[in-house]
Amino acid sequence: MPVENAPVYFRTWGVDNIAYGPVELPGLVTWIREGRVPPDAWVFQDATREWRRASDIPELKLLFKSRDAAVARDPAASGITPGSLRRIKILADVEEKLLHSLLAYLEVVKLPAHKVLFKKGDHADAMFFVLEGEVRARVMVDGKESTLTTMAAGECFGELALLDHGPRSADAVANTESVLLKISAASLKRLFDEAPALAAPFMMALCRAITARTRALTKRYEDSIHFARTAATATE
Repeated sequence: MPVENAPVYFRTWGVDNIAYGPVELPGLVTWIREGRVPPDAWVFQDATREWRRASDIPELKLLFKSRDAAVARDPAASGITPGSLRRIKILADVEEKLLHSLLAYLEVVKLPAHKVLFKKGDHADAMFFVLEGEVRARVMVDGKESTLTTMAAGECFGELALLDHGPRSADAVANTESVLLKISAASLKRLFDEAPALAAPFMMALCRAITARTRALTKRYEDSIHFARTAATATE
């Protein structure tokens, strides 16, 4: 027996050949207003079990006619394109169509020189990609700054915070005027809910970043042990 007032779900086929959804009508309307579902996009309605052009679905026709182009979320409006994402090392091998879709889940963060992005101990729920400029990670010890590492254009940071939401372990400060791309934990969850096929290559890229950073830290630790033992031997 059908359940009264049961939710009606939709799925939409993107230009990247990925099916997004399932999502209820309010969510689909939001996607249309953001410009993510054009009139000629194919939409599948679970209730009728058929694919139709978005502009041919009665519930959406009026929306397309009255939609204000000014509210459409066009990635080019911020000057960020799929090609821009190729500057990010871990995204360099991701397909162009997937990069275009990924833009919808990213936020642009612009920092003037010497601006503090976050401080040690702050709640962490996002990672960042350095698109332009340079950011350093620092800690303050006895009132003096110690730089841990510097992230130049093409690098990323904060990836563990995206997964465990732990407190920040250092300050992040812009060395120069910088442009960052941010993906929050909420956006990542939305990515998994709406487009699991897009989430897979992103998570692979994220795993590569974590692996590379772990290897670098291991090498640094090994070098420090070797240096300490060499210094100890020299003083004997």
